[in-house]
Amino acid sequence: MSTTQSERLRGLLEPLVAARDLDLEEIEVTPAGKRRVLRIVVDSDEGVQLDECAELSREASQVLDDSDVMGGAPYTLEVTSPGADRPLTELRHYRRAVGRLVKAQLTAEAGADELVARITAVDEDGLDLEVPGVKGRKPTARRLSFDEIAKARVELEFNRKADKADKADKRDAQHDEKIDENKIDENKEEA
Repeated sequence: MSTTQSERLRGLLEPLVAARDLDLEEIEVTPAGKRRVLRIVVDSDEGVQLDECAELSREASQVLDDSDVMGGAPYTLEVTSPGADRPLTELRHYRRAVGRLVKAQLTAEAGADELVARITAVDEDGLDLEVPGVKGRKPTARRLSFDEIAKARVELEFNRKADKADKADKRDAQHDEKIDENKIDENKEEA
């Protein structure tokens, strides 16, 4: 995709995406046989629902049809959210990944190593991480600045064990439910 086409697409689509309180993450035009595929990737702090993608797709289709930015050749429009394994490249990506496990390739200055750790906090300068302990040892805290990270992405966890805070929150919620049930039973008895 030419820079001019990319800029024109971004200029057309960014206001539509922003009006829905979404972030325009990527615009990509790729050949697919005799057609092309225009993929628009959007995201938000709360995630993106399928209905939002469908509505945005209809609006984007209309705007694109009214312009000549895609030219006369046929194309397929896709509006999607980023995959779970997308690279973390922006501050907002890291903020959305707080609490998640990430794999980071470190720069030569930081030891040119690979690090797998859980993000505990993010600010403008870098990340606070919890590095898992090895062989039963306790996890350790580590601070990593953004310029020490060559590339990073979220690691998928299928069997994540809830930490103590999550378990405590669940116990508190169950306790509150029991109290509410007892109040309902008391109100029934009084009536």
